[in-house]
Amino acid sequence: GGTVVGMPSLSGKLPSRFGFRGVEDLGSGFKAFFVLENGFAVNNGALGYGGRIFGRAANVGIDSQYGSLTLGRQMNMTLYALTDADVIGPSNHSLAVFDTYLPNARSDNAIGYMGTWRGFTLGGTYSFGRDAAGPAGPSATNCAGQVPGDFIACRQYTALLAYTSDRFGVTASYDVMRGGTGASAPLSSSADTDTRTIIDGFARFGAVKLGAGWIRRNTSSSVHSQSDIFFAGGSYLFTPALTFDAQAVRYILRTRSDATLLVGRATYAFSKRTSVYSSIGYIFNSSKSAVPVSAGGSVGTGKDQVGAMVGMQQRF
Repeated sequence: GGTVVGMPSLSGKLPSRFGFRGVEDLGSGFKAFFVLENGFAVNNGALGYGGRIFGRAANVGIDSQYGSLTLGRQMNMTLYALTDADVIGPSNHSLAVFDTYLPNARSDNAIGYMGTWRGFTLGGTYSFGRDAAGPAGPSATNCAGQVPGDFIACRQYTALLAYTSDRFGVTASYDVMRGGTGASAPLSSSADTDTRTIIDGFARFGAVKLGAGWIRRNTSSSVHSQSDIFFAGGSYLFTPALTFDAQAVRYILRTRSDATLLVGRATYAFSKRTSVYSSIGYIFNSSKSAVPVSAGGSVGTGKDQVGAMVGMQQRF
């Protein structure tokens, strides 16, 4: 019948966050760095990412002409793979309604590497215990690390290969999670895996940017599940202050259900720091599908849904 939900914790553009970065020149082209980044909800001040003060990132590393080596909680290659092609990004109406992991693809206890040469980027992460947040937070599965007699419990590795220029770019990534004893279903055993493969790309034509991609997910546990997400969208810089974004997303859960999401967004910048935006989404669910139009929302099985929001963003 329709409802007004007030202020969602997830915005219509980027999540609210603050953080600290530090860089020290060690000489001979080497630099040491650290990153501490917090995510929080403006509507109630709550900490995000399972209630951790630096749930978005907490890491140290070394950067050089050979690439960067990062130790600690960090973005993994799934998140990097979507950065350019997904024009809507981690919004309230976005890919997140189909897979909450996609805008939250980070790994605890991880070693990461990324290097770029002549437009080509090679990257990867390896986690000894991918998620120490417990069951709270988006995509948290309470899988903190190995246990006696089970060396591969809660392991995760991600890999990325990309080529990017000023006009276009293509990216491929691969992400494998393992389960563990006591972890949330369906990854409740180290024999269980959750795998995502992404192939996407973007192109720029003056004030227009186009992006498209495919995401295949396979979950192997007591019950096998396979899904595909296809997305395509574009951004248009109408004036230096006004931007329009639009995206269509098709979701197919094999042998079960399917859904289609349409998203539109307009952003007006008063300055480099302050902007306002409006986002609208409409989702079509098949007879056995119950995907909401808004991340974290709900909808009746087989029902279509529309959602709209307005908001403000302040950067500093």
